[in-house]
Amino acid sequence: MNHIIQKVNILIISFILLNFSLAYAAGKTKRKIITSKPGSVVRESGLKGQLSNALSLAQSGQYQPAAQALFNLVKRPELENERPQIKYILGKMLVEMKYSQVAAYQFVDVIRSGNNRYIKKAIEELSLVADSLGDDTLLNYAVSKVDVNDFPDKNKDMIYFRIGEIKLKNREYEDAANAFSKVTFGSSYNNQALYNRAMANLENNKIDNAIALFQQMIDHRSKSSVTDTNKVAAQMGLARSYYQKQEWDTAIDIYSQIPRDHFLWHDALFEQSWAMLRGARFRSALSNFQSLHSSYYEDFYIPESLLLRAIVYLYICKYDEMEKVLSLFEKTYEPVKIKIGSFLGNSSESMSYYQELEKKLSVKRQEDLLVGLKLPYMVLKNIAEEGDVRRSLSYLRRIQEEKNAIENSGGFRSSGLGQYSVRVLNTRIKNTKVLIGDMVKAHLQNMKDELQDLFEQASFIRYEMINGKKETLRKKIAGRDLPNTIDNQIDREFYIENGFEFYPFKGEFWLDEIGNYHYLGKQSCE
Repeated sequence: MNHIIQKVNILIISFILLNFSLAYAAGKTKRKIITSKPGSVVRESGLKGQLSNALSLAQSGQYQPAAQALFNLVKRPELENERPQIKYILGKMLVEMKYSQVAAYQFVDVIRSGNNRYIKKAIEELSLVADSLGDDTLLNYAVSKVDVNDFPDKNKDMIYFRIGEIKLKNREYEDAANAFSKVTFGSSYNNQALYNRAMANLENNKIDNAIALFQQMIDHRSKSSVTDTNKVAAQMGLARSYYQKQEWDTAIDIYSQIPRDHFLWHDALFEQSWAMLRGARFRSALSNFQSLHSSYYEDFYIPESLLLRAIVYLYICKYDEMEKVLSLFEKTYEPVKIKIGSFLGNSSESMSYYQELEKKLSVKRQEDLLVGLKLPYMVLKNIAEEGDVRRSLSYLRRIQEEKNAIENSGGFRSSGLGQYSVRVLNTRIKNTKVLIGDMVKAHLQNMKDELQDLFEQASFIRYEMINGKKETLRKKIAGRDLPNTIDNQIDREFYIENGFEFYPFKGEFWLDEIGNYHYLGKQSCE
């Protein structure tokens, strides 16, 4: 199939070049010479020879020399009117050479030229190239110019999907859902389109529609493994839908289906804890906290979970435990808040934010960190996993790989086109790092604001704790001690038989223990 496509591309390029040669020759038959600058003369036969040579090279699949010849032609001032055509063909050559980012610049120039003959083709090519690169800037530019009817059927799924993404990002949820619905079943974009369509409905408060779509996605992946990311993501979406619908027990049950060896399990456990709190299942929520706050997850940024744990202790009047959790929250996240504030106050350049993230990316675990970080590891880890940052980092890797390929291409690197390509890629790499730095800065500012709010909430929770202690003391003085209300008739063996295990908690946690805890504490309230 790839061989057939390659032949078709060669025929298209040949046809374009042949038409271009004939049009150029027909338009210049009355002129023997073309003057480009005072004192310089270019013979018509020389230009025709170069075009013919470029055509022959393209026909024989010699894309690199063909691209170099076209690059030399595109700079000729006497070919200014024909420049859009040459740039389009040059872009096609660069795509064949797998230099997608450099090719994209050629297609953008064609689109900006407004040439009616090539603008639609250039938009189509730019859309495909931007999609392969994952470049949001180019995608937004291409899609803004798109008329879907101009695209062949094989590419329409990609266009509808990208239009949906842009609409979703702009919070145009109805339009986003409509665009995603046009992605055909069986397309490589179908799973993500189905998920995003469900999310658009959920954001638009059409919860039942979202539930139906998430369930449809789960049914489509029924034969996949339990850790299949598309299936797990759909299960998470389904659980969140029932949470939004305030059907706590159903949400809790679906969250419990997320496999422990999937990276979304930790998020599921935390969200399930909220559902348990809302459903007044306090002991179950405390069981989750044993896992959430184990040493295995000490490098996770989850400040809200500690306050959630404190609130559960408040509901069951465990004030001593509540005091410990609030103290742990302050001890852990007060230094984080100070360091974030200090970094934001002392760093104004976007590149400094990228460089700090880059240090974190050089290691995989906190204990492996041998470079000096100004920001806490857990903060940078959290930011690196944000969707916009992760996508931009992936794009940065692609253009760095493209640059490395050109650097190692031998003679092409020293050619005019090779030098131009490296300049283009260096500029794009620098701009992308600046963009990522801006994203890091924005996420840090959000974290700073979030921590400020959480510390205020911690103060309110502590105030409620003091009031609770005073009320307990008042009742004791009045001779009305608080009873224990837990059902003590359930033996520990009951929990073991139902899949729970018990460990002597001495600060040592192993992955296979995570999620096996069951809280047996007693309630202290009336």
